Amino acid sequence: MSVVAFPEIRCREKTLSLGSKVLIMGILNVTPDSFSDGGWFLDPALAVDQAQKMVAEGADII
Repeated sequence: MSVVAFPEIRCREKTLSLGSKVLIMGILNVTPDSFSDGGWFLDPALAVDQAQKMVAEGADII
């Protein structure tokens, strides 16, 4: 029997183990012509706040 090793992604202090569980990705559009949010997060502070909210709600990746 062989064992499959799943890769890991390291980003600063967080490590994401691919294959160990389903990962949730939050999409944050920061362009003025975004079709989904109309550019609501152009201001960097608003974008950071939204990203933090997504993480608090369970996003593993932004």
